[in-house]
Amino acid sequence: MNIENHPVVSREEWLAARKQHLIHEKAFTKERDRLSAERRALPWVKVDKDYHFQGSNGELKLTDLFGKHSQLVVYHFMFAKDWEEGCQGCSFLSDHIDGANQHLAHHDIAVVAVSHAPFNEFQDFKRRMGWKFDWVSSEGCDFNYDFGVCARAEDVAAGKATYNYEKTDSAEEEMPGLSVFYRNANGDIFHTYSTYARGLDMLVGAYNYLDLTPKGRNEDEIMEWVRHHDRYEQGAKSSCCHEEQ
Repeated sequence: MNIENHPVVSREEWLAARKQHLIHEKAFTKERDRLSAERRALPWVKVDKDYHFQGSNGELKLTDLFGKHSQLVVYHFMFAKDWEEGCQGCSFLSDHIDGANQHLAHHDIAVVAVSHAPFNEFQDFKRRMGWKFDWVSSEGCDFNYDFGVCARAEDVAAGKATYNYEKTDSAEEEMPGLSVFYRNANGDIFHTYSTYARGLDMLVGAYNYLDLTPKGRNEDEIMEWVRHHDRYEQGAKSSCCHEEQ
């Protein structure tokens, strides 16, 4: 990106332009508030299926992932069986979880990453990344398929695979996503929201910093520049990226 020929004006002209942009920023903030309220007002679906997961202390049910909280945010982390390391884009996003979790845990929200690989297969990678958040395996159950981040081979072959609520001809073994659940006082669990692709941008705080800078995100493809945080000097390209919303 060449920004060397960018317009340069007086402080007074800059201030006039900045005030005009502030009008748009305030309108965007109000629209974002409206959209968030609309999201919270979406109808819920009761979860009756008996999902099971594997964690450090053995088998878990979906209700166990809530801990003591009534709200659960699940990040569908791309890590399939026999992978040696997790998706770089998912890792970029996950680098933000522990910092947020210090606050979310005190505001009735549990955050858990879920991957399809056997639990033991991603423990070394988790230690390498230095993450503390809960991360469990959904191996052997339909959780990843039911919540839109895995496609069965027969559905791909038949052209029935979907991602981000649309049919896709580029379904992969694992795709990224986020799902939200609520547990009421009776212990009933409801699916309230899921998002995929560019809908996950809101979880990547680093993008908000980039969007404030002159060069912006400065990427030809989404997340093509991202590396595991211990691999930037090696220059390996990202193994996954999000599609357009």
